[in-house]
Amino acid sequence: MLQEAKRPATAIRRRALFNDAARILDEEYAGRVQLDDIARRVVTSRRQLQRAFAEAGETSFRSYLQRVRMERAAELLREGSSPVNQVASAVGYRQPAQFAKAFRRHHGAPPSSFRSVGRQPLAA
Repeated sequence: MLQEAKRPATAIRRRALFNDAARILDEEYAGRVQLDDIARRVVTSRRQLQRAFAEAGETSFRSYLQRVRMERAAELLREGSSPVNQVASAVGYRQPAQFAKAFRRHHGAPPSSFRSVGRQPLAA
């Protein structure tokens, strides 16, 4: 478990930074999202934003972004009939093979299985 911030004001500030950054990522996941750009937009340093994700979000910036992209990709695959390469592009991946690998790692099944089954595969 990560060590909590020692001062309550620090914990509150990091929670606010995390929430602000998460809101941006939830809306702009499909674009070219970079830690430095998000840090600038929430008016903090790169390192402080990393700490906010670690402490308040209990994750990393990259892991959070990937989770948002993978959840949205699963929704798109379940709901639509777009080819996997279009779904990959829609969630911010330029290379369909990289998307398929990340999707398989995250969900435990290839993107095509979400479409054919129409829901998330059951975990073994």
